[in-house]
Amino acid sequence: MAFGFEPSTIVSDADGRLVHSEMRFGDGYIVVDSEWADHVASPASLGGKNTQSVYVRLKDEIDAHCEHARTVGAEIVQEPTDQFYGERQYRARDPEGHVWTFTQTIRSVPREEAERLSGLRIEGWHR
Repeated sequence: MAFGFEPSTIVSDADGRLVHSEMRFGDGYIVVDSEWADHVASPASLGGKNTQSVYVRLKDEIDAHCEHARTVGAEIVQEPTDQFYGERQYRARDPEGHVWTFTQTIRSVPREEAERLSGLRIEGWHR
């Protein structure tokens, strides 16, 4: 898998199209579904617009993760870049059009610094 997930459950319809998948990532897992009912749509059906945000925090080696994803065919839409709030992140688009953000903490940033740099008010800062 392009992003390092290991498939654990794959459900396909009678025509072999993916309907539901469960994928493990470290100690956790995520569920990714395709368009299987009238109330479910993917970015592929919405002109590329995403209806959700997927962020995956990596412990280390984000640049190597990005290169692996690129090597196996992921479309990298943002190269690994350091962010003012102490994260290094990149974004990739999957075949359905979902944009995945992969992030790694590279330094601890105090809330006051993040507010000053962003011009935003931040509550519940977890750094």
